Amino acid sequence: MRFIRYQRGGEAPRFGWAFEDHVGPIEGSPLGDYRRLEADIPIETVKLLAPVQPGKILAVGRNYVEHAREHGAEVPELPLIFLKPPSSLLDPGGTIELPPQSKQVEHEAELAVVIGRRGRWISAEDSAAYILGYTIANDVTARDLQRKDGQWTRAKGFDTFCPLGPWIETEVDIADVLITCRVNGEMRQMASSREMVFSVPQLIAFASSVMTLEPGDILLTGTPAGVGPLADGDRVEVEIEGIGILVNGVRSALPRF
Repeated sequence: MRFIRYQRGGEAPRFGWAFEDHVGPIEGSPLGDYRRLEADIPIETVKLLAPVQPGKILAVGRNYVEHAREHGAEVPELPLIFLKPPSSLLDPGGTIELPPQSKQVEHEAELAVVIGRRGRWISAEDSAAYILGYTIANDVTARDLQRKDGQWTRAKGFDTFCPLGPWIETEVDIADVLITCRVNGEMRQMASSREMVFSVPQLIAFASSVMTLEPGDILLTGTPAGVGPLADGDRVEVEIEGIGILVNGVRSALPRF
């Protein structure tokens, strides 16, 4: 099933589900009790939103060997986790803003896990029971600030730096799916999820040994090699086999005083 969040005209945002080229409302929430209504709304008549509003966005660094190598970094012995603020979330079709503080903003295509149940000390063997589904993310990063600061909060945390969507897919097998990123039609990243250093079950087990995972939390699983710069006017497409395509524009942001 494909869960979405959407807005139609001046109505309030709500959860729904997508089937082919139509969507249907959901009463309740896929993070709890819900009931599907008929999918009779043409999908082109609604605005797709980030499919969930997470309490936290947990991310993993250097989870692909070649990505670590392209930055001259060691592959960590344990998952390297960090947080992106929920304010960095961006809807499908939204515009990534290049902040004036950075001269080197880059894309990072990532598989994202959507947590469906509250859990702490979750074993890798039990992790599937805590997953609602999967979606697509772009862990946008101000690379120059990441190097300058020595820690990643500012570089990863700007508004619009976490495009997410277009929906949550509950039935995909992510053991070996192709992850790609294109900028203006040019292929930048291409790898399989099987190349992850730490698997999704391992990541959930590790993360939940540190903090409680809540329904709606997002876990970004790391990016393959090939990250590269974004410029004003670019169009970024992150595609994951079996899930879909996340498309966003890019523009330079002026300082606001």
